Amino acid sequence: MPSILNRRDLEFLLYEWLGVESLTADPRFAEHSRETFDALLDLSEQIATREFAPHNRRNDLEEPTFDGTTVTVIPEVAKAMRSFADAGLLAATFPASVGGMDLPQVVGRACFAWFQAANIATSAYSMLTMGNAALLLEYGSPAQIDTFVRPMLEGRYTGTMCLSEPQAGSSLGEVTTRAARRDDGTYAVTGSKMWISGGDHELTESIVHLVLARVAGAPAGVKGLSLFVVPKHLPSGERNNVTPAGLNHKMGFRGTTNAVLAFDDATGHLVGEEGQGLAQMFHMMNEARLGVGAGAVALGYTGYLHALAYARERHQGRPPAGKDPSAPPVPIVRHPDVRRMLLASKSYVEGGLALILYTAKLVDTGRTDLLDVLTPIAKAWPSQWCLRANDLAIQVHGGYGYSREYPVEQFYRDNRLNPIHEGTDGIQALDLLGRKVLRGNGFASLLAAISDTCSSAAPPYGARLRAAADRLAAVTSSLWKSGDPGHALTNASTYLDAAGHIVIAWMWLSQLNAVADQTGAFYEGKRLAARYFFDHELPRVGPWLDLLESGDTLLLDLDDTAL
Repeated sequence: MPSILNRRDLEFLLYEWLGVESLTADPRFAEHSRETFDALLDLSEQIATREFAPHNRRNDLEEPTFDGTTVTVIPEVAKAMRSFADAGLLAATFPASVGGMDLPQVVGRACFAWFQAANIATSAYSMLTMGNAALLLEYGSPAQIDTFVRPMLEGRYTGTMCLSEPQAGSSLGEVTTRAARRDDGTYAVTGSKMWISGGDHELTESIVHLVLARVAGAPAGVKGLSLFVVPKHLPSGERNNVTPAGLNHKMGFRGTTNAVLAFDDATGHLVGEEGQGLAQMFHMMNEARLGVGAGAVALGYTGYLHALAYARERHQGRPPAGKDPSAPPVPIVRHPDVRRMLLASKSYVEGGLALILYTAKLVDTGRTDLLDVLTPIAKAWPSQWCLRANDLAIQVHGGYGYSREYPVEQFYRDNRLNPIHEGTDGIQALDLLGRKVLRGNGFASLLAAISDTCSSAAPPYGARLRAAADRLAAVTSSLWKSGDPGHALTNASTYLDAAGHIVIAWMWLSQLNAVADQTGAFYEGKRLAARYFFDHELPRVGPWLDLLESGDTLLLDLDDTAL
């Protein structure tokens, strides 16, 4: 069987490129060392391989069921989640004060990549729980931390985020779920929530729902939203008035329950103050967006490894110069077009993994300016281009790839969700161009960081990347010259494409600087993938920037009756 993930690449990125051992000089991480990091990576690989990967296919074939009362999930899911929690991995990046290990986020992200690659659907329950717990640790009261966070980090409870409603997907200002104050300080929450991942199951003792709702008298729009903890079971053990109304049946990610939830005067506990709900929820949403990007990378990466193994084993055809029909067929990895697909995939998934780990280290070092501007790219770029790696993995397999007997078709279906959830790629584009490059100094910090990498790089890549980044800066200014958001944001998705490719080229150039003159197949693979990205992918940026610079308003002006 092909490897789930590439341990050698993780080690290169963590130690040779990012130098994560230096983080142990920070008092927060002083109890750690290269040895503890490696031990946790070993443990993650072992549990992912033993407990998560074996039921990935069954998760897909036997999706959760709902009989009108109870949601049932295959038993392997609970066992895997228990193993993950019992190993301390669920709480690893949290403070010791709540049972964690104070593990740097960058190492925690590398560890969790094993689980996302092994079984994205089962790992999703833990990803949501960690995000939920992190939000409550930041904004919750001591009582809420004791009542909800500690059991979540022990693996006894799971967590969700309940934002969307049947009539309000990404447009959260239209949320109608309401919350009425009670004399005892709690709130009665009533409404319907849609697309709730992990929304109901019997995998744990309880589920902690974080619910956006509107208190009576609150202003319209997002400023009137408050955040509530609404548990499936009350601390007394009694069932709260939150019930599943049904399950959504998805193309992929089938092992993760996705529920329609009905709240009928359910007991809720206000988090922080009224009217602060969306600002608080963005703490979890931004973490989830990075988690989605990481999941997209993991699925693309494991798809690439499966395609590479298949291409080395599958014998078919002969080289164009070899016309002797009696000569044995060669492994398809020898054919230039197969090599094209594999090298493209390698450049996407290794570049994407670099970006995900880079952003995780920004959390550890407190570089919120750079993290802010990179978050929409780290969510959307892997969701598009690592999905492309899954598409190419199917193509490398040929007809076998299109059959259910090989796992690459499932990887593609699972990954197809990532451009949609936690803010579609189009929303990430609007966020990047409409907010992130305009506020604070994040965009300037990004351009400065790219420039620094270019200055220490060997030609010709440094000059080519600098030219692309300089042009992105100029186009950004020209788009906002008139101050008209309608015109500036018309082609925001094209802007995200260009910025994303420039950032990934930066990731590759920075890795090349770490490779230096080291020899061996691994380092040569890095050079080849970087060369491919600069020669075949970075040139895409020019036409994208041409379109943006032209001021094209086709999408703004067209009559939609003609579509």
